[in-house]
Amino acid sequence: METFLTLMADLDDDTQERMSAWYAELCREGFVGVQTPGLPFHISLMTYPLDREQEAAEIARRTAASFEPVDVSLSHIGMFAGGKILFIAPDRSRELDALHDACDIGLPQEFPWTPHATMIIDEAETVHRALPILVRSFTPLSARITSLHLCAFWPTREIVSAELGTDR
Repeated sequence: METFLTLMADLDDDTQERMSAWYAELCREGFVGVQTPGLPFHISLMTYPLDREQEAAEIARRTAASFEPVDVSLSHIGMFAGGKILFIAPDRSRELDALHDACDIGLPQEFPWTPHATMIIDEAETVHRALPILVRSFTPLSARITSLHLCAFWPTREIVSAELGTDR
């Protein structure tokens, strides 16, 4: 049963390939995780309640139209409190923060925004064992946010997909 909406900033094709290689290395070592399959690597920008779907879809389209692709530096590895989510994180930048702020309609969020691209979600013990594998293969890289997409979750339902800069 769907419970929430998420607006995601998708990363460029070259970055998808690099991150897929990091994930493949985790899989070769037996780590798969329970994260949503089939989604491209992305930075979640904002969540919305289901009853705001129309407004969230308009925000996704308007924001994509008003932003050119955003360069980000994926420079570090992180883990959220509780240790169940291992991620690659970009450096914060004025452009990335502006993209996030453009999606904010003042709704309370469960957690403060931490820009990140999830690599694996699993039990803490499993994620902790996966960390050295990711550390071994990870190298910082320059990436680009090229599109936004809005999805409802569980199960995953894509609502809007829009390339950045489509209004220019």
